[in-house]
Amino acid sequence: MSQPIDPEQPAVVAQARRLVVKVGSSLVTDEGRGIDHAAVARWVQQIAGLHALGKDVILVSSGAIAEGMKRLGWTRRPREIPQLQAAAAVGQMGLAQAYETAFSARGRHCAQILLTHADLANRRRYLNARSTLLTLLSHHVVPVINENDTVVTDEIKVGDNDTLGALVTNLVEADALIILTDQSGLYSADPRRDPQARLVRDARADDPALADMAGGAGSAVGKGGMLTKVLAARRAAQSGAHTVIASGREPEVLLRLAAGQAIGSCLRAGSGKLAARKQWMADHLQVAGRVTVDAGAARRLREGGASLLPVGVTEVAGEFERGDVIEVVDQQGREVARGLSNYAAAEARLIRGAPTARIESILGFIEQPELIHRDNMVLRPSRG
Repeated sequence: MSQPIDPEQPAVVAQARRLVVKVGSSLVTDEGRGIDHAAVARWVQQIAGLHALGKDVILVSSGAIAEGMKRLGWTRRPREIPQLQAAAAVGQMGLAQAYETAFSARGRHCAQILLTHADLANRRRYLNARSTLLTLLSHHVVPVINENDTVVTDEIKVGDNDTLGALVTNLVEADALIILTDQSGLYSADPRRDPQARLVRDARADDPALADMAGGAGSAVGKGGMLTKVLAARRAAQSGAHTVIASGREPEVLLRLAAGQAIGSCLRAGSGKLAARKQWMADHLQVAGRVTVDAGAARRLREGGASLLPVGVTEVAGEFERGDVIEVVDQQGREVARGLSNYAAAEARLIRGAPTARIESILGFIEQPELIHRDNMVLRPSRG
């Protein structure tokens, strides 16, 4: 049954010029038995329809490991990392082949892009990835993106394709992220247990109550993956992108969203939008180190947008070099900010708690008066 047109939600997809679409494994595989080629063809048909409306589309697609398991004759998903990597390596061939065949049938080109967090954590590689994606879009090629599971380790992995979709959304400054799943959207509670649960149709992505709905106590749906979608929406909102979480089982869901129908949950970005360089810092999933600050320094950072001086630092953790991205936490361990350190970890330990006037006498030199300058720092939103 068609859902009514919402006077607000249509602007999110209908007016978007550039979209990132994430489809989960259940929407492109045959119940885990490899690629569902008919399903892939349907997604490609809808993407072609979005192209006809003048929209750029980047696709983040799961399914490689399931396809690899099928090709290798495995009936149970392995737990060992080398076996998962082998399945991904074999399956990526099938996934790319399926999309290439489907796009070619419609006279269009696609490109496979495999990313890890390390590709996005390094500023030069980040800019290279951005340039490649924007060049592909300028030639009307659809990038098909997945995490590079064949080489990924805990230290460099993104972890899930919802997060990857948000990172790509920020990378190319897309207008909207569409996360398609096997759920109708975000509910206020688990609808299987609470008959009063309602579909959250429209909300602010940075509303801390959403995380409680998605992953709080008693939310079986959230523990099944809705929390990652809410957090992905919050991350995408940092670059001004709105997020729609909707069921991929809805017929022609992408085209209906583009036509202005209200489907699923729309999580809107606020008015703020990080500058490109600060967005890169905010998108670091892993940081090189951490400094803990006293209450006064935390307050000045949160309220006044000040630089971080060594005098406010009480503890330095990790091993990092000058120019690395580090996080700043308060005495309770809550992240306040992150930014580029002007000093290596060993130097930061020597000058922590010291006034600026003493830096040179302690180190024998002074690189900068600040440990992190405000121009190289991004404040972190409250996690609620």
